[in-house]
Amino acid sequence: MKINQQCVVALTWTLKDTLGEELDVLEEPVEFLVGGNDLLAKIEEALLNHSAGDTVELHLEPVDGFGDYDDRLLFLEPRHLFPDNIEEGMGFEGLPEGCNSAAPKDRLYFVSDIYPEHVVLDGNHPLAGIALRIVLKVHAVREAEESEIGRGTLGTGFFRMEVDAPDELQGPGITPPGPRTLH
Repeated sequence: MKINQQCVVALTWTLKDTLGEELDVLEEPVEFLVGGNDLLAKIEEALLNHSAGDTVELHLEPVDGFGDYDDRLLFLEPRHLFPDNIEEGMGFEGLPEGCNSAAPKDRLYFVSDIYPEHVVLDGNHPLAGIALRIVLKVHAVREAEESEIGRGTLGTGFFRMEVDAPDELQGPGITPPGPRTLH
């Protein structure tokens, strides 16, 4: 079966920056919904009409990947609004209560720096501003089920960010599924 809109593909990949530095390797195939929200548009476009066993190589400029780095998404917030055990790399869905009310609420923010009186939170995707080279290997292609199409995702979005939050941070606006990863 050839890849088309609203099918499921099982992929592995190697992701590098333009200098050839390896950023991520997915060694075990993971399924993604084509025609949903799981893959970047340029990746879907490059995969169309390929079949299991094919390898697809592409170059993504930031505009086609995770956007340009936006320094307006950096926020310096009072340290006392955060738990004592906060660590660099820890993430939050939106900013904690009492932080800058002008900050977009629909973003993941990662702690980039911790100072005695302040914490720096970054709302940019870790790959923002980076041109990427990706080699995709198609392992399987199947028709999507109606329920998968209805959800628009298999829940394994391309480089979806997860955030690490200790138990006391669990609650509205904070996601504690595991360590900060890109997958």
